[in-house]
Parts: sequence; C-alpha cells; structure tokens
Amino acid sequence: MTEDTPDSLIPYDEIVQEALRAVVGRVLGEIVAGGSELPGTHHFYITFKTEAQGVVIPDHLRERFPDEMTIVLQNKFWGLVVRDDGFSVGLSFNQIPAELEIPYAAITAFVDPAVDFGLQFQATDTELAPEEHDDAENDGEAQSKPAADGENAAEDAGDGSNVVTIDFGRKK
Repeated sequence: MTEDTPDSLIPYDEIVQEALRAVVGRVLGEIVAGGSELPGTHHFYITFKTEAQGVVIPDHLRERFPDEMTIVLQNKFWGLVVRDDGFSVGLSFNQIPAELEIPYAAITAFVDPAVDFGLQFQATDTELAPEEHDDAENDGEAQSKPAADGENAAEDAGDGSNVVTIDFGRKK
C-alpha cells in the first residue's frame, strides 16, 4: 500500500484475526468429535496471553507466566471442552494437575509441528509486545523439540512455509 492509501473504516485486521482463531476452535472441535484422541503424530503448541480477559489458570502458573504461556496438547491431557468463544482442558505441570480455560481471543500462536503448520495472531492491544518466557513444560511427551530459551513455539515450526502470519500495516 502507498502513503496515499486511506485508513480503512472496515476493521479487516480484526475480522481476519477472528476468522483465523476460529480455525483453532474447529481443529480442537474435530479432536473432541474423534474421542479426544489426536490422530497420527499430530500435537499442538498453543501460546496465549495469561492476563487476557477470560483466561482461567491456577495462581502458581500465572505467577510463573505473568504475560504469555505455551501449552502442549499431545499425550497427557483430559477434559477437552470446546466452546464458541474458547476451550478448557486439563493438563499436568510437574505432576500437578491443572484445569485451564482459554478464550480464542487470548491465543497468540497455534502450531502443529507434525505437519509444519502454524498460525500467529496479533495481541488485541497493539502496544503489547510479547515478552520472552519459558515454555510451560507440562508433562506431555514431546515428539518434536519445543522452542528453547523463550522462543515462541510458532517460530520453531520449520521453514515457516505453512505458518500464516497476518500483519496489517497501520499508518503512523
């Protein structure tokens, strides 16, 4: 776009972000419909803002991950419930079970390393930049190496050929 392009009065970026987050819901819904068993070698890294509205996680996890957290849905999860606005799931962290509720609006990345697929989302507040953090280290057996040293799992999804990033430039 050029500098002469006017700002849009239609919130295309928000519409596209919402549609892409719906992909996460549809994928998780397919897992629930299939008996909550992940097919083949599929597994998911889901990164989300821990302070986003509607996120419910235990206090000890919120203290450890005050901004952003990445969970892995692979072998050891239970109680996956998918709703129109988000999902809930049970995971174990250092052998301690925890129930998490995550709205789709809080998700910043969704990666399926088994097929080199990933989606990255913009934070709802454009002034918020993701802070570096450790992975959640929930007790699933990883079949691929998780991101290291605070890297976002979506950045470690291979060559990026199947990573969809939508970034609408805004005039400053």
